[in-house]
Amino acid sequence: MIKNEGMKRIAILPARGGSKRIPNKNIKDFCGKPMISYPIQALLQSNLFDKIHVSTDEKDVVETTEQLGLKVDFYRPENLSDDYTPLMPVIKYVIEEYKKIGQVYDEVWVVLPCSPMLDPKDLINASIRFRESNLSSSLMAVTEYPVPVEWAFEITKKGDLHPLNKGDFAIRSQDLKKRYYDVGMFYIYSDAWINKSAYSGSDENIIPYYIPKGKAIDIDDIEDWEYAEKLFKIN
Repeated sequence: MIKNEGMKRIAILPARGGSKRIPNKNIKDFCGKPMISYPIQALLQSNLFDKIHVSTDEKDVVETTEQLGLKVDFYRPENLSDDYTPLMPVIKYVIEEYKKIGQVYDEVWVVLPCSPMLDPKDLINASIRFRESNLSSSLMAVTEYPVPVEWAFEITKKGDLHPLNKGDFAIRSQDLKKRYYDVGMFYIYSDAWINKSAYSGSDENIIPYYIPKGKAIDIDDIEDWEYAEKLFKIN
């Protein structure tokens, strides 16, 4: 599959600086290469994209990205670079900046920079699935919860466990529905869908694209990072 069919696609990698739990997370060495190099390589190998844009406010991220051969056209503004800004305003900003110079995209992909096991084949298959939806919704990479969510507990102020679904711990796993969660890998939107989206986006009418558990990990802390390195070496 190649990037024609009259479709223009952009992949946006949101790589804000200032990570507190893992300093320099997006460009930190991961198995011998900067973390962000892995999704960039997968995006290039898929041959789907007319533009790959790293959205960052951090000079070190720009320098690393450009050392990888990918030009960063503009920085992310300070007002979209704090800990509380959701992804949708960042996406809209990037799309509007490109529209100002006459670059308009039919499909807008958001690919998380800490996705070392992103597979070009998954990108291609997800693109096919999204096109089959007539671009009427959004798509998100998901995987199955390792245990039923109905078995979840919370720890109370007293320090004991309180079931979120009282009595459900006694139900066999095979008698419960499978549940899925966002693996923090990639999302697909149409330009029209983004234009009508509210500030934080929407969690309705999303097409699931399944990622096997062995390739799905959301890297939030150093324990996740070390686990991801082990998975990467196995894969």
